Amino acid sequence: MNEDMMTEAERASKLAEPTTEDAATRGKGVFYVHTLGCQMNVHDSERISGVLEADGYVPATEEQYLDHDVDLIVMNTCAVRENAAERMYGTIGLWAERKRQRPNLQIAVGGCMAQLDREKIAKKAPWVDAVFGTKNIGSLPQLLDQARIEGHAQVKVKEELNYFPSQLPTDRASKVSSWVAISVGCNNTCTFCIVPTTRGKEHDRRPGDILAEIRQCVDEGAKEVTLLGQNVNSFGYGIGDRFAFSKLLRACGEIEGLERVRFTSPHPAAFTDDVIAAMAETPNVMHQLHFPLQSGSDRILRAMRRSYRSAKFLDILRKIREAMPDAQISTDIIVGFPGETEEDFQETLRVVEEARFASAFTFIYSPRPGTPAAEMEQVPHDVVQDRFERLVALQERITEENLKTFEGRDVEVMVTGASGKKDAATHRVTGREKTGVLVHVGVPEGEPMPQVGDFVTATITHAGRHNLIADPDLKAGQTYAVRH
Repeated sequence: MNEDMMTEAERASKLAEPTTEDAATRGKGVFYVHTLGCQMNVHDSERISGVLEADGYVPATEEQYLDHDVDLIVMNTCAVRENAAERMYGTIGLWAERKRQRPNLQIAVGGCMAQLDREKIAKKAPWVDAVFGTKNIGSLPQLLDQARIEGHAQVKVKEELNYFPSQLPTDRASKVSSWVAISVGCNNTCTFCIVPTTRGKEHDRRPGDILAEIRQCVDEGAKEVTLLGQNVNSFGYGIGDRFAFSKLLRACGEIEGLERVRFTSPHPAAFTDDVIAAMAETPNVMHQLHFPLQSGSDRILRAMRRSYRSAKFLDILRKIREAMPDAQISTDIIVGFPGETEEDFQETLRVVEEARFASAFTFIYSPRPGTPAAEMEQVPHDVVQDRFERLVALQERITEENLKTFEGRDVEVMVTGASGKKDAATHRVTGREKTGVLVHVGVPEGEPMPQVGDFVTATITHAGRHNLIADPDLKAGQTYAVRH
């Protein structure tokens, strides 16, 4: 799963609406949750907020956040790449000064780095009040209470999953687009990945519980849900039902009022024909797919313990595009995995050229202590950097060519906000079209301004490097229509 798949607005923690009430509205304390990492972490942060609010804490308004007028800061951390750990320690280091200025401020650190580094965080940052693991979100209020009493950090990190995070209260960052976890953990043994250590073995939720949560989201105003799991398409394998995920997708199609269904991330080895059919045949399942390649070299895939090879990967892509010609497919690629040669890298370039990904999230390999790959012979940084730049240049060209194909076409965009950097100045709103591409839509003079959650059908007039622009000219016969 990947944080780079989200815009800043989609990743941002929710801030409360301003209030005119008195200081009593601070409740047990005003809090802010700072999130690092992927979609699963963003969803976990919604659970953290929900647990805190249920215990009497109050989310910070934007003004309180900007003025540092908070009583509690929670960092939800990531451990996938080395820079995420550096960002964590750097940020909580800055917060130490805030605590010196405001001694009653409490600081808590949760998520994957907390699961991994637990005692180290408390020793390296003694101003932190609570450290809690990915399976201990519900314990946070008690840890904070105990820290006030004892005057030192409280650490609680469980290895076993006793309850699903979905059983906890939730304060969703968006009322129109919801994350819904269908599983937690991972059973794969990729040699570069720390997730099985931080998240544990895969545990699936009951389909009925998942569908009940989705219906509740829709009842509360959601028009789109994204199903989350480290390997969503292996859902059900633990009970021997290899068709469970495709059944779940089809069941989502029966939920009245649910306009769009997305999911992330599938594993190529478990991407079966029934899932492709369910995507193609269920009208509200979007033709968007994040499909991690990691490397185009079969030798490197073997060293990574990825249970597929490049030919199988490309064959699955062929089947997907035969069933859904409009599918937009993104991927993850690691450059400079230990032992990677120039020949291996050329294989990656070959597969990328053939696959024609809509976008690729490319990463320079980052050794994670505790993973087998960290003990392997590393590729020199200057060699990796050169390969990384060549791969990015290739994918940028492919992405640009792909986005150009949208020009002149009408697309339907679900409005998520006016979050583009220039939207206010250009009288635009922002959202995603059905296959997930980010679109900035200009509102023609005299036409209604759409609200968050509305659907706008508009003609694409320009393709940017990573997004689309729709500034339709109605006099020229271009389209602009709003659906509530």
